[in-house]
Amino acid sequence: MRLALYQPEIPQNMGAAIRAAACFGAGLDIIEPCGFPLDSRKIARVAMDYGALAEPVAHSGWSNFHQQLGPARLILLTTKAENSIWDFLFQESDVILMGQESAGAPDEVHDAAFARLRIPLATGARSLNVSIAASVALAEMRRQVGWGP
Repeated sequence: MRLALYQPEIPQNMGAAIRAAACFGAGLDIIEPCGFPLDSRKIARVAMDYGALAEPVAHSGWSNFHQQLGPARLILLTTKAENSIWDFLFQESDVILMGQESAGAPDEVHDAAFARLRIPLATGARSLNVSIAASVALAEMRRQVGWGP
């Protein structure tokens, strides 16, 4: 089970994603370029000491990440999806992908996704913060697949 961030723009969100991945036992992929240096102190401030439990793997662009994905299913979280995470059956080898904070994911990323899912929200609410949405999705995935043997 992995979490991937597509060209993240806010270092604090990456720090929170590191912490979420660590707490749910997931790996973490960062698809560059990022809107900040990967050694930003702002990341460490939010991630605290969880970085050792979910050390991010940086990929030098979408093509590099996509080639290294292998047989894993790419699950894109997007506000544009029709299907809910509550109605999807996750597999332990799935990779949950989060788009950019400001722009989401481009068409080529949408096209590569095995599934595009949304988190149902209250009427009038547009979206969750990217790291909070990632945490919700990881929690649902972990609930479904369990913690292993």
